[in-house]
Amino acid sequence: MKNNEGYVAINYIDCQEDYKSRFEELFSTRKRAIDEMPGFRFMRVLKPENNEGSYLIVSFWDSREAFENWKGSEAFLEGHKRGFQDVIDAKRQGKEAPMTSDFKTYIVLTD
Repeated sequence: MKNNEGYVAINYIDCQEDYKSRFEELFSTRKRAIDEMPGFRFMRVLKPENNEGSYLIVSFWDSREAFENWKGSEAFLEGHKRGFQDVIDAKRQGKEAPMTSDFKTYIVLTD
């Protein structure tokens, strides 16, 4: 990656304690649809050490446009449907969502 090239999206995921194993299962069995998206470089899923803090899903892209295309794609919906369903099911049962998500995006300044 050259200087000033690329785009990074970091999704900060906070899970209720009893949902963490489910969350990890979802990622370990993911369909990898993102891997086929134009402009996608690679992704890292980071687990907090000592079980404290947020999980980080860090994806590297050629451009913001490539990332936005992923977010608006059918593949994105397909890749996230199990987690989305878990949130919907919890809300239907009057429970708090088992996880929350906060996206932050970055332009690569240097490598």
